[in-house]
Amino acid sequence: MHADLLFTGGPVLTPEGRTATAVAVTGDRITAVGHAEVRALAGPRTEVVDLAGRLLLPGFQDAHVHPVPAGLELSQCDLTRATTAEETVAAVRAYADAHPEREWILGGGWSMEAFAGGTPTKELLDAVVPDRPVYLPNRDHHGAWVNSRALELAGVGRDTPDPADGRIERDASGEPSGTLQEGAMQLVGRLAPPATPADRLAALLRAQRHLHALGITAWQDALVGDFLGMDDPAQAYLTAAQDGSLTARVVGALWWDRERGAEQIPELVEKRAASSRGRFRAGAVKLMLDGVAENGTAALLDPYLDRCGCRTANRGKSFIDPGELPRYVTELDALGFQCHFHALGDRAVRDALDAVEAARTANGPNDTRPHLAHLQVVHPDDVPRFARLGATANIQPLWAAHEPQMDELTIPFLGPERAARQYPFGALLRSGARLAAGSDWPVSSPDPLQGIHVAVNRVEPGGTGPVFLPDERLGLADALSAYTAGSAYVNHLDETGRVAAGALADLVVLDRDPFAGPPEAIAETAVALTYVGGECVYAAE
Repeated sequence: MHADLLFTGGPVLTPEGRTATAVAVTGDRITAVGHAEVRALAGPRTEVVDLAGRLLLPGFQDAHVHPVPAGLELSQCDLTRATTAEETVAAVRAYADAHPEREWILGGGWSMEAFAGGTPTKELLDAVVPDRPVYLPNRDHHGAWVNSRALELAGVGRDTPDPADGRIERDASGEPSGTLQEGAMQLVGRLAPPATPADRLAALLRAQRHLHALGITAWQDALVGDFLGMDDPAQAYLTAAQDGSLTARVVGALWWDRERGAEQIPELVEKRAASSRGRFRAGAVKLMLDGVAENGTAALLDPYLDRCGCRTANRGKSFIDPGELPRYVTELDALGFQCHFHALGDRAVRDALDAVEAARTANGPNDTRPHLAHLQVVHPDDVPRFARLGATANIQPLWAAHEPQMDELTIPFLGPERAARQYPFGALLRSGARLAAGSDWPVSSPDPLQGIHVAVNRVEPGGTGPVFLPDERLGLADALSAYTAGSAYVNHLDETGRVAAGALADLVVLDRDPFAGPPEAIAETAVALTYVGGECVYAAE
């Protein structure tokens, strides 16, 4: 039988390494991997792709991403390219001037380091948009910037108490200053007009095009449900799966409502059944245990420091009761759900691992494949527990570098001992832990090659150092494995993530072989071709 598609003339990354130079695909599957003998499968209708020395590897998979909100933000007031306060305010002004018909100014993606203390003020927005409400989540979506009109509409003032799961930033007089942290975002966000179903579908397809262009063939959507004003993407996925426009393979992590308890589990079972169609499967549950270090809401074992280096009373927030978490996770695990934890601080990581251990003890070994995302600070005692419990470390490598948010808003408030425990990729791998990788887009770039660059170098693309905790660097092969086989494991896509006969033909051709160049040049690599099931979904111009 002749192949439908034949790759030849370049290195092929197989589970054993760069051990092949030709791959044949028939239908949606890889049918042969080897060398010159594979070329004998070419027939008169075979499409032959000359790799010309470029690397062929499994399609990248993002184990933690939010494509629909990202796609929406791309069509709204997108602040991701602004690096200073002046640039950010100018971008808001330009968007508002260009869209006088919009009742609200929505979008987001601003950088905390662009503003003193990471908290921009309402006066900056009032100067450019005085007459319409503005609601703009920051890059990590754990805080939002609002103007006076938005606060007025929401009735948020000096006497408004902080919600239990958030904080209203205030000026010296006690008035809200214009930044809302965590659960306080919803004080204004609940009033913002929701996207329409057509908007959400368009956002999904816009995001999918972008992800395919980066070589991403599958992902896990880390928030399927309603949270802090974010639109539930479930119907967009179901529509796209039904009409065939969903070309990626997607796992949805159903949102665990942190205001409720075990009574929501039967509803999650119903949602799992109703929200699985075609290439979309809602088989995971997302449990957000804590916040982020930059605003002091990541859950820590010991208190944060203040600007003078003294201990405070703040150990961050636990959004789900740690005493109840093991019971919830045990029940979810028994029902076959995968638990996908947001665990950023060392206390949240420990709580998640304790819950996984409780589930393992009660239910015995199974194939639910729990994973912990973010892992900014991990206590050394907990590093070996990942391998022992079969919990995957879901890493976001782009964050593991020196940059202003790290150096100015994180390290001073953690102190040197905890700061040295951040993003311990190397330690986790050496302990036997399985690594998966993701981006958390729109929090940061979804480009796997940028993330791989940082995982290998622990320096931002284009940066020259200093290296951020050099002992935690990964080798290129291990970093690529995290973005391919590791994330495929987390996504239960066992027929993907490898170039081998019989596997699904989800493949990527890079524009070069990054193994042939220096590690400092990895970020210069780009994607040339992306295939899902043997069908080309992206080709560089």
